[in-house]
Amino acid sequence: MRNQYVIGIDYGSDSVRAMVVNALNGEEIAISEKKYTRWNKGLYCDPLKNRYRQHPLDYIEGLEEVVRDVLDKCDKNIIENITGLGFDTTGSTPALVDNEGLPLALREEFLENPNGMFVLWKDHTAIKEAEEINDLAQKWKIDYTKYVGGIYSSEWVWAKMLHVLRDDDSIREEAFSWVEHCDWMPALVTGNTKPQEIKRSRCAAGHKAMWHEEWGGLPSSDFLETLDPLLIGFRERLYNDTFTSDTIVGNLSPEWADRLGLSPNVKVGVGILDAHAGAVGGEVKPGSLLRVIGTSTCDIMVVPFNEINNKLIPGICGQVDGSVIPNFVGLEAGQSAFGDIYAWFRRVLAWPLSLMEDENQQKRLEDDIIAQLSEEAAKLPVSKNDVIATDWLNGRRSPDADQSLKGTISGLTLGTNAPMIFKALVEATAFGSKAIVDRLIENDIGINEIITLGGVSKKSDFVMQTLSNVINIPIKLSKSNETCALGSAIFTSVVIGVHNTVQEAQKAMGSGMEKVYLPDSEKASTYAYKYKKYLELGVSKVSETRACQDSII
Repeated sequence: MRNQYVIGIDYGSDSVRAMVVNALNGEEIAISEKKYTRWNKGLYCDPLKNRYRQHPLDYIEGLEEVVRDVLDKCDKNIIENITGLGFDTTGSTPALVDNEGLPLALREEFLENPNGMFVLWKDHTAIKEAEEINDLAQKWKIDYTKYVGGIYSSEWVWAKMLHVLRDDDSIREEAFSWVEHCDWMPALVTGNTKPQEIKRSRCAAGHKAMWHEEWGGLPSSDFLETLDPLLIGFRERLYNDTFTSDTIVGNLSPEWADRLGLSPNVKVGVGILDAHAGAVGGEVKPGSLLRVIGTSTCDIMVVPFNEINNKLIPGICGQVDGSVIPNFVGLEAGQSAFGDIYAWFRRVLAWPLSLMEDENQQKRLEDDIIAQLSEEAAKLPVSKNDVIATDWLNGRRSPDADQSLKGTISGLTLGTNAPMIFKALVEATAFGSKAIVDRLIENDIGINEIITLGGVSKKSDFVMQTLSNVINIPIKLSKSNETCALGSAIFTSVVIGVHNTVQEAQKAMGSGMEKVYLPDSEKASTYAYKYKKYLELGVSKVSETRACQDSII
């Protein structure tokens, strides 16, 4: 069989990456990355208001640049044999669109309006709307949240879109429907973005939009219109059917084939959320917990139907048929902040550097901070009386989503220094990870191994060793540096017919493991005690938050 090549496109929080992969054996031929121009200038975001928006032009320009650049690194023979293209993106990252499926920020009158842009996964402006969805779901004849852990999150599409509709009259008048980023990209490059005709991802729909076959798709019009009359008509302008990501959307349109420098015969598959693609690239299988660790985390598993039966797992981010691998139930959980917590602490320490005139020197100094903190924190003993923190600086995703929660650092003294605080923050992210593992195990989900991938897992031995010590399980590290893009390529290899199933493609194209972190039994024992203190601190913080909310009401 002749070599065929595919391109996996991975849209992350800060940049887009393209990777050319041999569809037969998974050989990674070339990689390119482009940071989002507007996003990296801080445009359209307001961290104090938890508002994070991304301009669709960043996605479009980024796609053209990375594909053109990655093709420049390939031989002509490889380019001529590229036959497939696949997308993964962050999510839930939706945008309101007009009747042609154009995100409103691409229209001249909304070009600079954040409400016409894609609402990034970590945007938490819709906390109130999420609470209203949960309140109504508990009273409704059908609990539309039961397959997403029983709690709808402000990170998800219905809460976000309702918030934007309420917030902006001008946007509301022109909004016809909405689209997830992972659905819009394949639709865009194949030339059909009409909202009712887009092939929607099972992954995004099931985990973020309350789609389920049990009630015929999305929540009913009655439910949505009772939630808010602003949603009248939206249900009819969306979709009933969803598709797994081994399904073809179509071929590149002549326009996009020309813009990307590819053949119009290139096939494009249904999009998928980045963490789910990463899990596939990391060789997820029953019994494996895949942890995609970056700015936040996503924890992904696949479970056979006969193992989960009719069981509902509370407080996770969904259990969806075919969302990860067809013919398995995909489970998702995660933390709203992981690497973002370390980045926050770096910004706090580096604030005086922002006053420097030499920006290059400023950046060099800032870049060294985390490495130096990690080196010093690793030398510190693990004690029952250490500083302790919670990991909720961006709210809590799971278990039991609550984006109103705030982070806490407890036990500070005049003797506390920066490495001690950093160590406590790393431990907090590990404790948050253990809470997810414990919730799955408590619900009889078997975990035989934990595999990690993503930027943080590659950059910090200290973080990964702490994670192993806290969870008290060996942690494997996936070899590929671009596991999400590899996952997209694996799906695309099925789309173009090189492999018959995702599992077959995983075996042929998987990159294997790079190393294993083994738990230190002595530290694991101490961390078991500290984990109880973390839980107690968390309970106290939740009670404090509830009391504050009640007093405001």
